[in-house]
Amino acid sequence: MTHNEFENFGRTVVVGGGSGMGQAIADALLAAGSEVTIVGRSPERLADAVRELGDGKLNAIAADVAEEEQVARLFDTVGEVDHVISTAANLVGSYGPIRDFDFANGRGIVESKLIGSMLLAKHARIAPGGSLTFTSGIAAYRPSAGGAMVASVNAALEGLARALAVELGPIRVNVVSPGWVQTTAWDKVAWEDKAERLRAMADRLPAGRLGQPEDIAAAVLSLLRSQFITGTVLHVDGGHRLV
Repeated sequence: MTHNEFENFGRTVVVGGGSGMGQAIADALLAAGSEVTIVGRSPERLADAVRELGDGKLNAIAADVAEEEQVARLFDTVGEVDHVISTAANLVGSYGPIRDFDFANGRGIVESKLIGSMLLAKHARIAPGGSLTFTSGIAAYRPSAGGAMVASVNAALEGLARALAVELGPIRVNVVSPGWVQTTAWDKVAWEDKAERLRAMADRLPAGRLGQPEDIAAAVLSLLRSQFITGTVLHVDGGHRLV
């Protein structure tokens, strides 16, 4: 196997590939010569991502992974692939004190990140030697007040990956757990002192900075490369769990 053959990850699906970490993962896979299908709920965002990524081996399909019919149709369309990666997470209403929590409004993260991952595992047609990779997050280890829903879903997702690694083997199932990563997701956070909080976290981390989407992409590709890692959580948090 030559170096170029090793680096080409074949046919891949990146759910959440229209922005942020998912788009960075898609970009890294395209650079490695892979055929990539990005998936997301917003056709407009996907179209923007296609323009930004600008590669002939890139496809885009609008689908909501919380809806089983749409997930099944997705893989009817793309057929067999080598790797599936998901960064999908609907964070609308997902934070709030548990005594006042609006479960009707805040269950989107459960449906997109946990149930959606289960549906991907159910319907994805992954070739032998391939993999399924999810993204959890630092909230499972360093939960904040008002973050019970997010912490619970992230922790549950890691448990799911371990169970699927046993059930789906030799297909490998792993999780990347990011820390604080600088993406447009922060634009939706309503902290008045957001810039100060981000700067304080960067100073606090052993790595001395916040994460970048490219850091997460590099971690995902490392898991795709290794044929002997499964049922594992790879922490990409700058040492956040240590401080």
